[in-house]
Amino acid sequence: MPSPQITLHDLGWDDQFSADFEALGDSSLIPARVEIEHNHLFRLLSGHGELLARTAGRMRHRARTQSDLPAVGDWVAISITDRARHATIKSILPRHSCFARKATGNPTKQQVIAANIDIVFIVAGLDADFNPRRIGRYLVAAEQSGAQPIVVLNKSDLREDLSTCIREIKRISGQVTIHANSCQTTAGIEQLSSYLRPGRTIALLGSSGVGKSSIINCLLGEKRQRTQKVRISDNRGRHTTIHRELIVRPSGGIIIDTPGMREFAAWNIDRAVENSFEDIDGLATDCRFRDCAHRSEPGCNVGAAVANGQLMPERLAQYHRMVDEQAELETRSAERNAQSELRNERVTGRSRPPTGRLT
Repeated sequence: MPSPQITLHDLGWDDQFSADFEALGDSSLIPARVEIEHNHLFRLLSGHGELLARTAGRMRHRARTQSDLPAVGDWVAISITDRARHATIKSILPRHSCFARKATGNPTKQQVIAANIDIVFIVAGLDADFNPRRIGRYLVAAEQSGAQPIVVLNKSDLREDLSTCIREIKRISGQVTIHANSCQTTAGIEQLSSYLRPGRTIALLGSSGVGKSSIINCLLGEKRQRTQKVRISDNRGRHTTIHRELIVRPSGGIIIDTPGMREFAAWNIDRAVENSFEDIDGLATDCRFRDCAHRSEPGCNVGAAVANGQLMPERLAQYHRMVDEQAELETRSAERNAQSELRNERVTGRSRPPTGRLT
């Protein structure tokens, strides 16, 4: 548990957050950062130590989606109640960055995974579950979030073909920074630790079993997060982290741990494609047709770049998957809107008073 003497700077407070807080114009409020969220109950870290909090009723009433409510990593403005260590969240300060995905079971809704992140460690295990395509999806979402993405290849002691794995990732991701490490031998841990510094927030994202909790334990120098072995039957991990949590490292830096996410779809794919595939967009300016889809159209400069080795085919395939996913999302959203309008028409029709006079 963090020390009560923790400062706002230790938690990532900066001049921009200070300006946003002052703009609220309410001297009765104090700033705090969301450490854990569970069933609408929040644990916060502040200059007053650790606090338990709930959102104000007005905030809950105005929230249209989950993204309008506090998430782990958010800076919030709170009022402390008469009861010691209890508070009410009045407002969320503007997010500097936000890692989000489509909500499970409802792809038209946004789910915020973590907020105000500086660096995202996209963790992948170098075991039999190694999946470059999945890493590519995380990279697109990370670049969209506003945080710096870094790929972390864990369990490097299990692979002799490490250089081949790195090349596979670069073929679909471009010039992203890649680090390899092993929690068993501690190789590469010092390199990861160098990214942590006072006030900087790093989030670890990846599927279950890739070793996020083990990496956090190595970075903290203590066994804080529970770990489990990967199932031998299918090489898939088990959920050891069941909720998102913000951890302040005593020597400086903030770590956000997240549960494993095997199914992952980036939020706002249209913008993600635009931001994450600038190389393809640049090539597309010389295509013969302005609406070229870069599949088999004549005069496609992107296809020519693949043919002459300037662009990796895996990179273009990743682009097509994201574009197709966006089209599917738009279709589902249109269907939901049409169904909603039909229901409203039926309700309106039933409730409409009869016309004409009775005889």
